[in-house]
Order: sequence, then C-alpha cells, then structure tokens
Amino acid sequence: MADSSFDIVSKVDRQEVDNALNQAAKEIAQRYDFKGVGASIDWSGEKVEIRANAEERTKAVLDIFQSKLIKRGISLKALEAGEPQASGKEYKLFCTVKEGISTEDAKKVAKLIRDEGPKGVKAQVQGDELRVSAKSRDALQEVQRLVREKDFDFAVQFVNYR
Repeated sequence: MADSSFDIVSKVDRQEVDNALNQAAKEIAQRYDFKGVGASIDWSGEKVEIRANAEERTKAVLDIFQSKLIKRGISLKALEAGEPQASGKEYKLFCTVKEGISTEDAKKVAKLIRDEGPKGVKAQVQGDELRVSAKSRDALQEVQRLVREKDFDFAVQFVNYR
C-alpha cells in the first residue's frame, strides 16, 4: 500500500481579497464618518494602498478591510500591514498579502512534526510548500491537528490530501 500524503501551504485566493477590498471601498464611500476626509482603499501594484487625511482614519479603514477579509474566510496572518506614513497633507498605509511558506518557516513546521508528531511521518520542503506523508491516514490527521494547534505567524491550509 502506498503512503498517504498532503501538502501544507500558505495561499490566499486573490479574487476573495479583491472582493473584500471592493466591499471595504464601498462601505468607506457610504459611511458618514468618512465623508470629506479623503479616505480610500485600492490596489497599488501588488500592495493595497490606504489613504486618509489623518492617521486614525487610515487605521479605521484598515480595520474595515480586515473585517471584510475575515467575513470572506481569509486569515489576517496573510495580511502584513505597515504603519501610516505622512505624505504631504494625507497619510498612506501599505499592506501586502503574503503567500507561500518561507524556507525557514517550513523547516520550523517540519521540526515540529518530527519532534511532536506521530512516528513514521515524513515531512519534506518542496519550494514554498511542505509535503507530509505517512503510512496511515490517522497519523496525517494527527499532524493536521498538531499544526492547527500551534500558532504560527503565517496562515496554513492543507491541500492535495491523498
């Protein structure tokens, strides 16, 4: 019998992020407390750019965007927000959407699986993902539980379960 396996990845559905951004922009345009403050949120290349005339307003717009991401099932660990910076008369805040597991993070997860996981489970780094394989599916489910319980600073999903 062949080994069962799955991949641990950190991916974000770009369309869902775009939908959350559009919803946040719509709410900002309609809300009374954002009238006349020049608050906006939109894509700037690969980053999300938030603008407003005050530092608190940029943080409020970021809060709205984060709530829309949560409603769409996207982990906030995938969003890396900077600090508001003064740019002329307005403040700007840039956010990046992180995808992929870095090599050192993948090594941390592999070490966790080796040290605390069930016996006979193998974890190997493959680019920006981690392949976990074992003889029994129960061992793989135990690894998934273990990884979910451990609070990493990046979002994790389990795909290609075979």
